[in-house]
Amino acid sequence: MTNASTASPATIDPREAEHFGKLAADWWNPKGSSAMLHKLNPPRLAYLRERIDEHWGTERSDRTPLAGKRALDVGCGAGLLAEPIARLGATVTGIDAAPENIMAAETHARMQTLNIEYRGGELSVAIGADERFDLVTSMEVIEHVTDVAAFASELARCLAPGGLLVVSTPNRTPQSRLALITLGEGLGRIPRGTHDWDKFLTPDELTSHLEAVGLRVVHKLGLGFSPVKGFHLSDNLALDYFLTAVFQH
Repeated sequence: MTNASTASPATIDPREAEHFGKLAADWWNPKGSSAMLHKLNPPRLAYLRERIDEHWGTERSDRTPLAGKRALDVGCGAGLLAEPIARLGATVTGIDAAPENIMAAETHARMQTLNIEYRGGELSVAIGADERFDLVTSMEVIEHVTDVAAFASELARCLAPGGLLVVSTPNRTPQSRLALITLGEGLGRIPRGTHDWDKFLTPDELTSHLEAVGLRVVHKLGLGFSPVKGFHLSDNLALDYFLTAVFQH
């Protein structure tokens, strides 16, 4: 593997990596400290599948729409999204800032007999200068990095021509502060210290960052929550949202 230039700006916040590393052992417990992520995964996968079918013209009945394609999950944690992407047929690479998460991800993938390559460290170093991926995902990660512009640039660098980038992140609104920090962290449903509301990005801000590195946002959708439906896809972007981007023509 040929590393990208080590002069690239660092985007990992060591405090964030340490925080999530401490959660690694419990990551796959649906009732543990990462319970919220388990609840987020079904709508995440539903959105991702919709974008995959739209972009590549695959049918919903196709169980492996990513066959023959390479996928990169950035900020993969212990593999909660990387594993279902692999089951969709992709050759998957996962990268995370916390070495504890990489170890947990590798162990779980072996138990599931899934061949996923996991790497730790900075995106600019861990993914070689000549490596490109048809699908790049980064869910609930960009709000934790130290340099959003540099991180967006690295996501674009990793994307192959004709590829698809899907990002999700909380919106910076009173609703997200109340739901994720005041209630989520305050009531212990999310580990304390997970979020910094000031680092949340609005859809317009994130769109500007992606456009600045040559990408074009082609779709956006919200992630809502209700006591009846739980987390679900929504036209309301106030709490959390997905952006899908491709290269500008």
